[in-house]
Amino acid sequence: MLQPSAAFLSTARPRAVAIWLLIVAAMIVGIVVVGGITRLTNSGLSITEWKPITGIIPPLTLAQWQAEFANYKQIPEYSQLNSGMTLDGFKAIFFWEYLHRALARTIGAAFAIPLLWFALRRAIPVGYGWRLGALLALGALQGAVGWWMVKSGLSVRTDVSHIRLAVHLMTALVTLAGIVWTALDLLALHRSKLAAPARLVPIAVTAFALLFVQLVYGAFTAGLDAGYAFASWPLMGDSLFPGGVPMLSPGWINAVDNPIVVQFIHRWLAFATAAGLVWLAVRATQHGSRAGFWVVGLVTLQVFLGIATLMTGVAIHVAVAHQANAALLLIATVFAAHRLGNPSKVSQYPL
Repeated sequence: MLQPSAAFLSTARPRAVAIWLLIVAAMIVGIVVVGGITRLTNSGLSITEWKPITGIIPPLTLAQWQAEFANYKQIPEYSQLNSGMTLDGFKAIFFWEYLHRALARTIGAAFAIPLLWFALRRAIPVGYGWRLGALLALGALQGAVGWWMVKSGLSVRTDVSHIRLAVHLMTALVTLAGIVWTALDLLALHRSKLAAPARLVPIAVTAFALLFVQLVYGAFTAGLDAGYAFASWPLMGDSLFPGGVPMLSPGWINAVDNPIVVQFIHRWLAFATAAGLVWLAVRATQHGSRAGFWVVGLVTLQVFLGIATLMTGVAIHVAVAHQANAALLLIATVFAAHRLGNPSKVSQYPL
């Protein structure tokens, strides 16, 4: 008598795990937006201590608020930039940093607790446990990187290191991409128990590499306040690249630490990145994925939002939209790349 295979008797629930991962991905997009607001409102240094557990409780009494404000008064940002700030002004910047940290804790719990539940229920498909564990570790690392970034602005500097800011942002976005890619693999497995994980094809590697570098330069631009250097486009002032720009030595360091050079690179690398993404999008549409249309639409919007960010003098609502759209563009790129790298072609998800 024929017996069903172990695969068909499995307690694995790939669709449920995938839905959970997509919810966490949406939460990460939310924290990327809040992180952008935190940076643009100069709120990131308002909390000067890292208390992973007890820090979830905000100041509740006047004495507690005064103690937090006193801590803030000890750092260079206050003494050099905000010495006239009132307690109410401090509460305004504290709100965004507190919200950012509270969301981070919430996302950590939203990942760790269901992961444990799925593991105990043996609902995680074979071969995916290690990947989910790695994503959990990456999320934990993000918390440490966040404090490492904040710590860089608590002495000597009046802001955080733009390099550490870039590491913080990219850790979040790599985690986001990994979560979405894993969810898509699991949706494919739900539709066919014979589906194999998708692979990264060369065109996708190229598109992701270009997008990665552009996102890093976006973080550099934000961290150096380079967006304020020139509020014109396509020229920077009266020329493509302004004359008389003070250069750092050695020369290569200008590509990392010189705000004007960083803005210039971010401006024009955007078009190389857009070309790579459109190339990926065309290939994806040829393979029946509507994600290609999303990639084209979002990359076009991203270019216009970038230009608008410059020309509005980095208006907060425009700059935040620019950062939020970057996260959405990354997700669409993952969908398109996953479709190209799906050997079984069974993942007929909506995009």
